[in-house]
Amino acid sequence: MLTEKDRTFGRYITRLIQKENLTREETRDAVSTIIDQETTEMQEGAFLAALASKGESVDEIAGCFEAIYHRDTVHVDGQALAPLVENCGTGMDAFKTFNISTAASIIAAAGGIRMARHGARAITSSCGTVDLAEALGVDVMCSAALVFESIKQSNIGLFNGMSHEVHPHALGRILSRIAFGSTLNIAASLANPALPPFGVRGVSSKEMIGPALHVMKAIGYRRALVLYGAVDGLEKGMDEASVSGTTYIAELKENGAIESFSIRPADVGLQLENPDDLRPSPSIPEEARRFTALIQGGSNGARRAAVLLNAGLIYYVAGRSHDIGSGVQMAARRIDDGRAYQTLEAWVAAQNRTPEKGLATLRRLAR
Repeated sequence: MLTEKDRTFGRYITRLIQKENLTREETRDAVSTIIDQETTEMQEGAFLAALASKGESVDEIAGCFEAIYHRDTVHVDGQALAPLVENCGTGMDAFKTFNISTAASIIAAAGGIRMARHGARAITSSCGTVDLAEALGVDVMCSAALVFESIKQSNIGLFNGMSHEVHPHALGRILSRIAFGSTLNIAASLANPALPPFGVRGVSSKEMIGPALHVMKAIGYRRALVLYGAVDGLEKGMDEASVSGTTYIAELKENGAIESFSIRPADVGLQLENPDDLRPSPSIPEEARRFTALIQGGSNGARRAAVLLNAGLIYYVAGRSHDIGSGVQMAARRIDDGRAYQTLEAWVAAQNRTPEKGLATLRRLAR
């Protein structure tokens, strides 16, 4: 029998179906109801689908973030590691690439930038951030405290968005039972236990750039880039900066101003690349081998270019380079001097309850 809570929740769904926006408080209440399992799974799925179908407002994304961060996230003291940077794609993009953001974060960490990542297993792709990290030897089921220590020791750590060690109540349950993109791709990814004040975030469409950046500003980011990468000749795009077309970017500056611009690969000293060379391997072990070779400097062409561009954005937003082009050059040096692979090894050792096992996995890939 339906309860009054169910009926209230149902009214939220009806309003979304009718293309009516919810307030920030209403969305927080609805998502809290999902987290606390106070309505049926059928209504939970209907709410997420209706919200995605309508298109999320800034207040709805912020309300969803607040519910997840305050009710279902283990917090760590990010201020103790300041300044922290995060980078991620939010998924739901039409053109699927290999895990560019993970490679970019390793190269940024190799340059002394502290990266507090927050990712999940694949939902709409073949190899998510957590899937790849696990294949490399990282302990993705460890505690949030161990991730925090990894950031201190190796400049990088990954909070698993689907682990009870990070989100103890509901997020893993929800994400593991849906196979479509939802508001959680943005709001849940923002619920980083360390709340970094600097970020680079890819979104699935040009239309989501502004809303995502305004949400980041509203929840306390000091400086951020939100971007969408187009592919020349295709309607599809990616939630990464593109070396196969134009990347559309909105920047939140430290004075609170927002500026929009676009870049082409040639603007930062890179060539236009064939997008097919960016597609992931269908096998996670094979993808892990190709990824390791890239970090070791054994890969040229489109994959290297994509990673350099996206790492260059991190150097820029972290204030380590005065523009994106010089950030790309710094990133290239970190691969070529071996520090990127050294950082990958340090990460696998630091974020691990059994470091020897993790390093053995990585070194098999590196042969």
